[in-house]
Amino acid sequence: MKTLQPIAIDTNSFPELRRKECVYVDKTGYFHRLITRLDASRFFLARPRRFGKSLMISTLQAIFEGRRELFDGLDISRTDWKWEKYPVLYFNMGFVASNAVDRFIQKFPCYIKEVIEGVEITYNDQQPPDMNFGLAIEKLSKFSDGKGLVILIDEYDDPVAQLLAKPDEAEKVRECLADFYRQMKDRAEKIRFLMITGVSKFTKMSVFSALSNLVDLSFEDECATMLGYTEEELDRYFGEHMRSHAQKMGLSEEAYRAELKRWFNGYRFGKFNKETVYNPVSIGVNLSQQKPVFSSYWSSTGKASMLMNFLKRQEFLGVDMDRVQNVRERDFDVSDNRALRTVPMLFQTGYLTIKDYDPCRQSYTLGVPDVEVRQDLATLTTSVIANQDSTWVSQLSDKLLDADWDAFFTGLKSLYAAMPYGPTEGNIQEYSFERVLLTLLWSQAIECRTEERQANGQADIVAEHPCGITIFELKVNEPVEAALEQVRRKGYDAPYRAKGVPVWLVGLSFDRQTRQLLDAKAEKVV
Repeated sequence: MKTLQPIAIDTNSFPELRRKECVYVDKTGYFHRLITRLDASRFFLARPRRFGKSLMISTLQAIFEGRRELFDGLDISRTDWKWEKYPVLYFNMGFVASNAVDRFIQKFPCYIKEVIEGVEITYNDQQPPDMNFGLAIEKLSKFSDGKGLVILIDEYDDPVAQLLAKPDEAEKVRECLADFYRQMKDRAEKIRFLMITGVSKFTKMSVFSALSNLVDLSFEDECATMLGYTEEELDRYFGEHMRSHAQKMGLSEEAYRAELKRWFNGYRFGKFNKETVYNPVSIGVNLSQQKPVFSSYWSSTGKASMLMNFLKRQEFLGVDMDRVQNVRERDFDVSDNRALRTVPMLFQTGYLTIKDYDPCRQSYTLGVPDVEVRQDLATLTTSVIANQDSTWVSQLSDKLLDADWDAFFTGLKSLYAAMPYGPTEGNIQEYSFERVLLTLLWSQAIECRTEERQANGQADIVAEHPCGITIFELKVNEPVEAALEQVRRKGYDAPYRAKGVPVWLVGLSFDRQTRQLLDAKAEKVV
């Protein structure tokens, strides 16, 4: 059997990846176009976590350090790039992020000192980090023979994101970083190239106010596929890996690609560029491990700290995750960490992505990217709602798959009883009942369809799994028998009777005033 080229899943270092002769999806053509643009040289790019931002920064660092030997055979090696060496200041602000402001204040000066001394500039311990940064820019600019220096800042927003649950502390960190980033404002002409990456765009961070000519690439069509993997890139770089994996899963290549796309492809980052991309870390881990099933790895590599903190303070069950309409571009910005909004937080942490863009209205429609993200979002949401861990949630869904209805209904009633409606009760729509159930089912990768149209009407929820099919009908202030009678009378089960698996009808009855699940009943039809 042919040995597959190794896939690096434990490093974001471009030099290390090239030395180990691992698969590298060549994005250097994009980077060359960026670094040779005549209209701009200072950029910001927001992408969800684990989407290749750090690898991009590492690659840019190697380009500007003139390490031509690392780029043999890559797109940039076929351009007229001169491979001049530039002074490079590279900061990964994730290294100083902390869940306490005191800890951040301890770590920040030490890290800035380490970076500055790493480029052989003396650090003055009697001065704050921002002043040392400004002086470093001045000195490195002089050493560059007039070419200017390069500044690369990765995860710029992580220190603030870690503290979103503590607004006062988050504001102190923001002010500290504002002083630091402001050093670039009056020295812009000394900077040959600047790239800043992060998950969110905090518009009040001075990096945006100080650098008014900072170009935001986050929605540029030309950069929509700069990170993540396209279908063409999957074929070019992972063809043998995918054929091997399809065999282990017992799938035809066509069926394998369709399932791979359903699980991991769905991110769109362009207004008019409709091409979607695969999540790089999920593709890398699944294809390197070659397990006989697809597994969710994006979520297992660490929860988005911003969203975790945000969920402690906000209720977002009223959002229809599959179709969030009329979102303006300004709505994506996180302008005030004391008044965080649901949709931009879900978008910027990767739980929502662009589904469509209306140029007339200049507005976006958003939705959940793929199965992997839907499963992670649903597990996270259900855990926070019910104040329970994911084990409790998975046990509840196991009861569904085993048709242990008494235990399932008991757990479901507890789930609804734990809902934190509180003072926001008046804002909860009736479809929130449906949304809770969908969240539970999605968290276990159960395929669900809502309001599925049939000849005689539409079922509320159809949950399909290899173990069986469950048709849910929800009623408010009506008896549970009314729900089951509607399903029977309209024959919602008819399209599924020939599938060769058990088919269940489930009726759920809710009380409008208490918003609790009062009664539930299941009936097997096949």
